[in-house]
Formats: sequence, C-alpha cells, structure tokens
Amino acid sequence: MNFPQIQIESFRGKIGIDIDKPIQKLEQKSAEISIEQKPAELTIKRDPGTLTIDQTLARENLDLKSIFKRNDENAVLSKQKVMEYINKIVQEGNELMKIENKGQPIIDQAKRSLERTTVFNTGNTPSQFSVKIDYTPSNINIDWKVNEPDIQVQVNQPIHEYTPGKPNIYMEQYPSINIDFKL
Repeated sequence: MNFPQIQIESFRGKIGIDIDKPIQKLEQKSAEISIEQKPAELTIKRDPGTLTIDQTLARENLDLKSIFKRNDENAVLSKQKVMEYINKIVQEGNELMKIENKGQPIIDQAKRSLERTTVFNTGNTPSQFSVKIDYTPSNINIDWKVNEPDIQVQVNQPIHEYTPGKPNIYMEQYPSINIDFKL
C-alpha cells in the first residue's frame, strides 16, 4: 500500500557581496632647500716694521769718515796749526829781539825746527755702543666680516588621493520552496 507523500524541499537564500577595494595613494615630494652664503671677507692691514742702524760713530773710530766730517776736522786742525805757527813766530821774534842777552837764539831755533814728532795711527777699534740700533715692530690688524647664510625652504604638501571602496550586494541564490506530492 502506498501512502501519499508530501515532499518539501527548501533552499535558503544566499547573498553575494563583491567589494571594490578602496584605493589610497600618498605622495610627498621632497622639500626644496636653497642655501646661499657669501664668502667671509678677510682684511689684513700691516704697517711694516722699521730697523735703523747708525754706524757713523763706529766708522769715524776706524777713520772712515765722510767727506763733510773730514772737511770740518781739517778746518779746525788748520786753524789750530796756524795759531800754533803764529805763536811760534812771535816767540822766535821775541827771542831774536833779546839777542843781546846771553844765549844763542838762532842755534836754538834751528835745533827746534829740526825736531819732528811723527804720529803713526793704524786705526782704532770702534768703541762699545758706537753702533746705534733702533727697531719699531710692525703692527698687524686683521678684520673678519662673516656673512650670514640665506636659507630658503619650500615645503611641498603631500598629495593624497583616496577612492572609497564600494560594496555590490546581490542575491546569489533566491530562497525557494519546492513542494512535491506523490501518490
């Protein structure tokens, strides 16, 4: 015996989701830096030192005199010799005036005129401190002028692009019920 049968078959509904993924793009350009600096300026001012050496006295001690000094000395010496000669002539004249007094003035004068003294000088050693030295040291002034750097910075903003994600929802399978009768 066959019984009637009811056969029920149900199918669940299925939802399908497709997602377009979000896209995010970040880009940052480097900052632009400009640095300029003029070179430092150096100024040096120098007054030269002076050295003065005066060896006139040392040369005179060695009898290496200038023509002007020698002329002055010869003029003084000549005047002195003329005065000595005038004195000698006067003295001899006085002796001859008194010839009546006992003595031999002419013979004495002849003997004196034959007497000569010769002075021979080989030169002298310069005296100590006869060379005069004077020194003025140099003066140096150094000036620096430092120029500050000129720094320019340009910051670039980041580039941000964003595309949001989008879900697509659909029915992958609709729900259904199948009913079947069998007799």
